[in-house]
Amino acid sequence: MAAPEVSVTAIRVPVTAWLIVAFALLAVFVLLQLNSTAFAEQIHEFTHDGRHALGVPCH
Repeated sequence: MAAPEVSVTAIRVPVTAWLIVAFALLAVFVLLQLNSTAFAEQIHEFTHDGRHALGVPCH
């Protein structure tokens, strides 16, 4: 039996999509680092379980 032929085509991702992904990763990083201010405390409590699920120490 002959193996089926596989067609490979490149996927072009717009630059704006890469910028959005980079910004989202930066935002997640910053949110995971917040611990001390009053505003950060509210974000900390909102994201508390997710931080532990990702293995980020927060105590």
